Amino acid sequence: MWKTIVFVGLLVSLAAAGCSHVSTVRLQPDAVAVGPGLRPIAGIQANAISFYALFIPIPGVDLDKIVNRMLIVTAKTIGADKIANLRFDIDPDGGIWALRKLAFYRSAQASGIAVQVTGSAPDPQAAQGPEPAAVPVSTTPTTLASPAPGAPPRAVGFDGDLDRRAKRITEDGEF
Repeated sequence: MWKTIVFVGLLVSLAAAGCSHVSTVRLQPDAVAVGPGLRPIAGIQANAISFYALFIPIPGVDLDKIVNRMLIVTAKTIGADKIANLRFDIDPDGGIWALRKLAFYRSAQASGIAVQVTGSAPDPQAAQGPEPAAVPVSTTPTTLASPAPGAPPRAVGFDGDLDRRAKRITEDGEF
């Protein structure tokens, strides 16, 4: 009996220890295009597997572990500032996929390119923010055709009949 318990304990320990792996490969900056202001350092791939025995994960796997605790930590360790082209995938755990938890496994994978941000030229319009600067509003009315000499200026609405509506409102006395 104690041999069975030791064997199961050893099996669980091996399963818990060998279920995740991170692979890295050094990249040549001139061979990989990642975007302006970024210099690629390495390609990183993280994999994790969680075995199940009657709906109990041995050990559990989720996207937080695979992306934040494995992929990003590895990138920071090798001197990267960011991850470019991040891709991740995990087996679903709901619906019909829940039946896999009886005696199967669930796997997750994340990959990306570890990059360093290089000093790029400052943006001359950075102070304006993400939207363009507001155009100053002119106080003089702009129309396609000038009013006749001596005639009052004509205000033009979206449908071109703002003068008629203003006249009707003032004559009727109601808004």
